[in-house]
Amino acid sequence: MARESQSDGSESELQAILDALGDPDCRRIVRALDEPMTAGELADACDIPTSTTYRKLELLSEASLLVEGTELREDGHHATKYRLGFDEVAVALTEEREFEVSLSRPEGGPEDRLATLWNEVRKQT
Repeated sequence: MARESQSDGSESELQAILDALGDPDCRRIVRALDEPMTAGELADACDIPTSTTYRKLELLSEASLLVEGTELREDGHHATKYRLGFDEVAVALTEEREFEVSLSRPEGGPEDRLATLWNEVRKQT
């Protein structure tokens, strides 16, 4: 089941989504994410340099199109994994002739809500 998340109507949010989806490397990353992957795995799968992959992941994350999660490992070397944060993006023209963007997001469980909360804390620190 998916839920709709409508934008707040800001031009910057719309522009961030359009910029991310307009980038060929970002689109390759989106197509490759059929399961959570690390930046290194994505760089290999998409044949994109690692430094470029990190920039594209940041662009997609800032547009709220990706969700970052942490894979905890017994050896203490935890890994950040990325997964898609949307099922569908729709851009519409309102009656006021303004653009509006809405994202259909997958319904998340408790672990997704915790990951989202953790990512917000990391962004603010």
